[in-house]
Amino acid sequence: MSYKNIWESIIRPPREQYSINALGPKRFTIRKRLYKRKDFTLTNSRCLTLMCSHFEPVTKERVCKELPCVIYLHCNAGSRLESLSLLRSLLPANITVFTFDFSGCGISEGEYISLGWNEQEDLRTVVNYLRETEKVSFIGLWGRSMGAVTALLYGETDPSIAAIVADSPFCSLKTVIKEQAKKYSKMPGFIISVAKNIIKKTILKKSGFDIDVLNPIDHVSQCYIPILFCHGVNDNFIYPKHTERLFDSYAGEKDRILIEGDHNSIRPKYFLDSVSIFFYNALQCDLLPEPKIRDKKKKKAEKLPKEISLKASVKFQKQLDREEKRLKSINANN
Repeated sequence: MSYKNIWESIIRPPREQYSINALGPKRFTIRKRLYKRKDFTLTNSRCLTLMCSHFEPVTKERVCKELPCVIYLHCNAGSRLESLSLLRSLLPANITVFTFDFSGCGISEGEYISLGWNEQEDLRTVVNYLRETEKVSFIGLWGRSMGAVTALLYGETDPSIAAIVADSPFCSLKTVIKEQAKKYSKMPGFIISVAKNIIKKTILKKSGFDIDVLNPIDHVSQCYIPILFCHGVNDNFIYPKHTERLFDSYAGEKDRILIEGDHNSIRPKYFLDSVSIFFYNALQCDLLPEPKIRDKKKKKAEKLPKEISLKASVKFQKQLDREEKRLKSINANN
């Protein structure tokens, strides 16, 4: 793996490009209730445009003016398409879903990502917008990989967040880099350390963040928001021990689920149901009025698209796996 491959894997992984049509119809039904999607843009603190979508009941289906909302935060090579698999679990519980492409991802503006550092400010832009609408009560965060790190960093600064789901976060970016360097390189440790310092300078120059300060483990001891951690037992990109360390250090009410699969596996239905129950309780959905039963003709609406896999992330992981096999073959021949 070349020097360029290494720093690009951190701040410029494969970018998921898609058509807005991939988000499905703007009006759709779930369990005989009608919902809508509103697409729009927000501008972050760095003057970059974020592409956003808000899924919520149509006006006649709202049980009250203010509803709880879960903001979905995608992975490093992902986009807001990831959120489609959550809608059937959250919307029927009267929880609206807000999703967006981080800057540098999907079809939002920006050239590089920062694995949570700048992304926490993108999230702040979204939270401020939702507060200003006066249509949102409690806010929950559901993040995966980079999105989970973003949620942890942001959670320390905003205690008004009602709940967090953190799927596959890392405890320290330095640790991830060292683990992956050992995995894909046969260089001795001191050379890896020198290479890391060179990579650090390149990333700082290109994206403006210092990889040495991206350590969620340093922030969770001051966070008291109820949280559910999750990790795939076969994850060989961010090892499950990262979540274990974060869980042990987390200050607030916490729980943890280990599931079958790797870093990019589609999460099983039982996990989505568990998260739905977690948010239902944390966002106090039991206090909301019951939906009214309407004696009307069946509403005409299109179906949601099928669940989206993490195509860009899976492609990226396959590239890493091929490189690992190649290096093992070289070592075996030597």
